This record gives sequence, C-alpha cells and structure tokens, in this order.
Amino acid sequence: MKAKIKTPLVAPSMLSANFANLLPDIEMVNQSQADWFHMDIMDGRFVPNISFGFPVLEAVKQHAAKPLDVHLMIVEPEKYLPDFYKAGASLLTVHYEACTHLHRTIFAIKELGMKAGVALNPHTPVILLQDIMAHIDLVCLMSVNPGFGGQKFIPHTLVKIRQLRQLIQETQSAALIEIDGGVDTGNFQTIVNAGADVLVAGSSVFKSQNPAATIATLKNAHAGTLA
Repeated sequence: MKAKIKTPLVAPSMLSANFANLLPDIEMVNQSQADWFHMDIMDGRFVPNISFGFPVLEAVKQHAAKPLDVHLMIVEPEKYLPDFYKAGASLLTVHYEACTHLHRTIFAIKELGMKAGVALNPHTPVILLQDIMAHIDLVCLMSVNPGFGGQKFIPHTLVKIRQLRQLIQETQSAALIEIDGGVDTGNFQTIVNAGADVLVAGSSVFKSQNPAATIATLKNAHAGTLA
C-alpha cells in the first residue's frame, strides 16, 4: 500500500507581476492551480529595496479569490499588524531578524485572526526557532538574500529544509515549510523532496511564456511516497 503523495502549495510572488496592469496577473493566479498570492512588503530599511504597501495589497485583495500570504521584510513589523489584517492578509510572516520580541509578535498576529509565520535569512540557523516552533503556522526559509527578485537559489537551503523538518517533528509543530527565492522548474522537485511544503515562485512564473502552465508544473511536484 502506498502512502498519500504530498503535493506542495504554490504561492506566486506578485513582486514579479506586471505593476502597470496587475488585474490580468491576479486573474491568472485565480484561475491557475496556485494556492496563495505571495505578497512581499519591503521598506528599504530591513532590505535594500522598496516594493509596495497597503494600497496595492488592498487592490489585490479586492480581486483575489485565494488567500494572501504576506511576507513582511520590514523593521518593527509589530507596529503595523492590525493594518495588514485590515488590508486582507490571511497569513502574516515576520522576520526573526526584525523582531526583538518574536513571541509577543506571533501571538499578536494570531489574536488578530491571521496565521503567523516566521522568515529566516540565509545566514540564520533554524535552531533559533526551537522555543517558538510549536506556535508557528509557517516558517519561510529565504533561499536568496531578501530584497530583490530573480536571484539564484542558494543550495545550502536544502540542508536547512531537512534540519527544519527534524525540528518540526521534535517539537510536534504543525508548521509548514515555505521556500522563497530562486524556485523554478529546474529545482522545485529537489526542494520538495528535501521537505518543503510551500513553493514561492516569482520570476520563474511571471516571466515564463505560459505562467499558468508553469504554476501547474510546480504543483505537480511530489514527495513522501512509500510502497
């Protein structure tokens, strides 16, 4: 008897969408096999880039038929949690490196009615989440240095995925493992085989000739089959 095949969630990153005409890209994601909209919020301080804020988030939410997975690459994220809830975030991810009081921030996110995620930069060890792991809904492993789209996947991320999977098991956490950065049709299966649950893909989706077909390809990754 075979175990159930694990199929990853796919979250296209709207950072790579066409900002001169967002609606067709939103509708494409709605009609595709994607599971979430991934929204990267950058402040020019935590990362060396500025992306978009509440007006764009609210505009996407107005037309999105799928949850908004909002990734905050900003300093002092705790100041804006209610605003992101009002703007439509279903899942709100903050960076470990940006939160002095991570436990407090995680519970504040949950109290507002959102799921709570924590992101780790490439240099940050997963073991640092040990004491908060049981309370997290998602861990976003940055597989590039955050701030810009179109970067190459950092291979050491595969090691971190396996370490994180072990930590999740040890702490009996229900957290999903999300991989953000450099995910494409050439490496997605290896990433899922290592233990990833959610694939964030920006440039590889929106710069492809057929974005919906690329999303379908990513969705067809599988892991965990047993005879």
